[in-house]
Amino acid sequence: MSDEEFDLLDELYFVQPYSYLKESLGWEDQRLLETLAHLYQKSFIKCLSAPDSERFDQVDLKNEGKNLYYLATKKGLMAHNAL
Repeated sequence: MSDEEFDLLDELYFVQPYSYLKESLGWEDQRLLETLAHLYQKSFIKCLSAPDSERFDQVDLKNEGKNLYYLATKKGLMAHNAL
């Protein structure tokens, strides 16, 4: 897990909107979306269209990522806490 992935997972113990992540981490959109995509591919995070509405279809983070909410999965939290 990269340092960026670790830092991003730190913010996802609770459901967070993209805007919060961008403000909290201070990253450019491209960096944030790419890191989210890496975590999503590893099944370390899940995407939600609203705070209580998980997305079960394949998500295109480059096109939809700024409008979504995110939460670490159990697998992501286990990997995060193992470091």
